[in-house]
Parts: sequence; C-alpha cells; structure tokens
Amino acid sequence: MSDVLARLGQVLEQRKQVPSESSYVSGLYRAGLDAILKKVGEEATETVLAAKNGVGTEVVREVADLWFHSLVMLSFLDLGPDSVLAELDRRFGQSGLDEKAARKKGHE
Repeated sequence: MSDVLARLGQVLEQRKQVPSESSYVSGLYRAGLDAILKKVGEEATETVLAAKNGVGTEVVREVADLWFHSLVMLSFLDLGPDSVLAELDRRFGQSGLDEKAARKKGHE
C-alpha cells in the first residue's frame, strides 16, 4: 500500500519541479503554504462531517482528499510520505500513552 503513497509523492515532486498551468497541484504550490493549509483544514472538516454521517464511502473519499492535500503540504515543505511512514514505524509497538508522554517531555 505504501507504494501508492510513494508514487503519489513522486508525482507531487514532479509538479513542484516542473509546474504546469493545467495542474491543480501546481496551482496549489503557486498559491503558497497558506492556501495549502486552508485545503488541509477544509478536508479535515469534511472528513469529520462524513464520519459523523456514518456513510463509509463518503468517509473513504474524504479521507483520500485529506491524505492527498496533506501530501501536497508535506511536499511543499520538502518532506514526503516516507518521513511520515518512518515516524509511524518508529512508534509501532509503543504504547500511545508512552509516546505522547515522551513528546510532552521533549517540549519542556
């Protein structure tokens, strides 16, 4: 499954390196970080509303939109899906409560 994320990450990087006037992603990059963050926020809200409605197909579509726009954000910031997957892998097998407590200690 992560192959899909890797392929999408590559396409997003290509759009960043070689912008196209007809590309939605290139348009987001041109609009800048604030516009990208606005889309992430919109998609997060739509995901929450879809989940509240309880219609599985709507939830899946909205999560796909949220993930997509999150990947655009990561790419804009010169990050990629591999960095998120590595962080998830690092946390695997660790208690969520322990991980959260460790993050809080790091911010003190």
